[in-house]
Amino acid sequence: MAQHCPECGFANADGANYCQRCGAFLAQSDPPPGATTATYKVGETGELEEITVDDFQARGATLVIRAGGGRAGESFSLQGERLTVGRRPDSDIFLDDITVSRDHAVIVRRGSDYFLDDCGSLNGTYVNRSRIESHRLTDGDELQVGKYKLAFLSR
Repeated sequence: MAQHCPECGFANADGANYCQRCGAFLAQSDPPPGATTATYKVGETGELEEITVDDFQARGATLVIRAGGGRAGESFSLQGERLTVGRRPDSDIFLDDITVSRDHAVIVRRGSDYFLDDCGSLNGTYVNRSRIESHRLTDGDELQVGKYKLAFLSR
């Protein structure tokens, strides 16, 4: 069953949170009571090994995939001055989804702050449900790139 956009009327796929045509927010989906974000890493044997967000965050700012692409819980430590986000396989944060541009966005460290800059992507980059061109990230921000929702966690 399609979900119709309240702004433009476009029929979106069931379960979509943002309109594929205009980017409008479609529905609020609250997490179940007591839900937490789990994170993991791929071990040397290829098996998933659970790690705590606190351990991962000890290395610095972190992005955690909260939903999308069956990758919930996957984490990325934001090390370095510049990280690319996109559908290009050699992106620092590779998001394999047709609605993600090859060179979708970039995360840039400026001083002690991290900024998310959209790279002219077709479907846009969202922070806390608002489309952005450039945004200074703060702890707890929710990023949406294509079907992926990520949480920004600062140290």
